Amino acid sequence: MPQNNPRVARVLILAPRGRDAEVVSGVVGQSGAICETVANFDDLAKQIMTGAGIAVIADEALTGADIGPLASWLAAQEPWSDFPFVVMLSGRMSKAGATLKATLAALGNVVILERPLSAETLGSAANSALRARRRQYQAREVLEGRQSASDQLATLNDSLEAKVQDRTKALSQANDRITAEVIEREKAQQAMSHYQKMESLGRLTGGVAHDFNNLLNVIQGSMDLLLLTNSDEAVRRRVAIAKSACVRGAKLTSQLLAFARNQTLDLRPVSVGELFHNVVELAKPLLGSGIEILTSVGDGADLVAADGNQMEMALLNLAINARDAMEGKGTLTFKSSATSEAPDMLPAGAYIKIEVSDNGPGMSAEIAAKVFEPFFTTKGVGKGTGLGLSQVYGMAQQSGGAAFARSVEGAGATIEIWLRRAVAETEQSLVDKSDARALDGLRVLLVEDDDLVRAGMADALVSFGCLVRQASCGADGMVELERERPDVLLTDYLMPGITGAELAAKARALHPGLPVLVATGYADMGAIEGALGGNAVLRKPFQLSDLASAVARLASSKNHDALA
Repeated sequence: MPQNNPRVARVLILAPRGRDAEVVSGVVGQSGAICETVANFDDLAKQIMTGAGIAVIADEALTGADIGPLASWLAAQEPWSDFPFVVMLSGRMSKAGATLKATLAALGNVVILERPLSAETLGSAANSALRARRRQYQAREVLEGRQSASDQLATLNDSLEAKVQDRTKALSQANDRITAEVIEREKAQQAMSHYQKMESLGRLTGGVAHDFNNLLNVIQGSMDLLLLTNSDEAVRRRVAIAKSACVRGAKLTSQLLAFARNQTLDLRPVSVGELFHNVVELAKPLLGSGIEILTSVGDGADLVAADGNQMEMALLNLAINARDAMEGKGTLTFKSSATSEAPDMLPAGAYIKIEVSDNGPGMSAEIAAKVFEPFFTTKGVGKGTGLGLSQVYGMAQQSGGAAFARSVEGAGATIEIWLRRAVAETEQSLVDKSDARALDGLRVLLVEDDDLVRAGMADALVSFGCLVRQASCGADGMVELERERPDVLLTDYLMPGITGAELAAKARALHPGLPVLVATGYADMGAIEGALGGNAVLRKPFQLSDLASAVARLASSKNHDALA
């Protein structure tokens, strides 16, 4: 109740005898208090409950009164409130009865005035009680103010705490994002660093393979010439052994070029049985004794159109991945089967499905869907480039097929490679008769910076009946081109000064429609084929029959510009 409420200054008077109520009202009212006389105790109780400052009661009004409701109200007062009573007692308190004493005790805050009493004593006691009541209301206002301030502070604290929590959560999320980005960036940097190392190693490997291919080309060309010119069976057997060694060397350089990822596929009929046999022989020392290797070649599933060297590398890659997944213990299975029910993304036709399966822990569907993505790997940094399976996928696509990953967690994984079914090639003579006719009298300009390779190729072309002019670099080749137009330009790719592709472009500008054949053991094959056409590249080391066929094909082409 606010302090300026008039009920705070109200004095309730209960004195039922004679003019006692009137006298008390006159005495107490002199201080400005508002005095109201009540008729009985019940009326007094009701008025107190509606609001009053104090109550002045004559003790005779308490006799037989029911103070229960008022006592309950007094007991339920707020902590700041203690309603005051001034009781005028007839006689001394020591002589009061037990009932009266109990009633006074129930009223609580009681000031007892023993009658007879003076007006000053009554007025002083009433005013003192009234001031105390006003102080109670002032205390209430202070408490309420403090409570309000406390509530506001609590609300502010709650709001501030909520804001702090929101800001902390936002900062935590931002920190998590930054941490994740830093981790991803570190992974990307580590992967890029590893990739750059692998790229440098690949370039070195490719350069070595190029030089080695040139040496093999000289040896193989010489062996072919010996077979053409010598009929001694003992010599021919030794030449055949040397050629076999050249083939193995060519296979090695092809694998090196595959590692350098600078190789174009040479699709030929490949025996799946031989492929499995070669891969198993290569894989055994790599996989260890804890892995059992099984092979199965289905009926009619032995010949595929593929690059044998690339397929060996792909299957060996899958075998090593399976070894890592099985942690060196388990079963690895190579299986082939013939089918005409190709997946939707492949054209209809006859295919052979090659499956490489392990009984390792398998992969989740999410990981299986990503295994062919470039740079995706589940191995730690430095343990894998993330390019092995993407290379398998690319090889399958370039071969006109596809690759799929199937796996169930806890039940192993299977990589499927779908390739077109092939038919066996018929054995051909060293130089086809039709090629020999096309080469007879053909004017060929040979540009090659390696003296041994150039000499070997020149001897071979002369043996075919060609008229050969030679140049040791691109600049000398341009001099020869300006002096006379040849029927075919045969050039190496990597040469000092200008490359074979640049020489071909200048030759075409000088002699439009000039057939150009680039012989190379290492180069950006895509760039050459894009500039000159797929038929204008001869890969070293090559057989004499390959050289004769390629030169004859270009020489007999009626539309040389189509090769540009």
